[in-house]
Amino acid sequence: MPEPRKTAEGEKKPLKPCCACPETKKIRDACIMEKGEDNCGDVIEQHKDCMRKMGFTV
Repeated sequence: MPEPRKTAEGEKKPLKPCCACPETKKIRDACIMEKGEDNCGDVIEQHKDCMRKMGFTV
């Protein structure tokens, strides 16, 4: 289960997949745009590993 995050009101809401791992997501997206998905397997796997560590099933 994804780690909950606190809102400004102090309540906990689950982290959405789109907001998890912004660093690896940015690198992955840039690589895919520049080199194509077939040439970015390593950064795609790094992003998937980060997502798994955050509790997402990928």
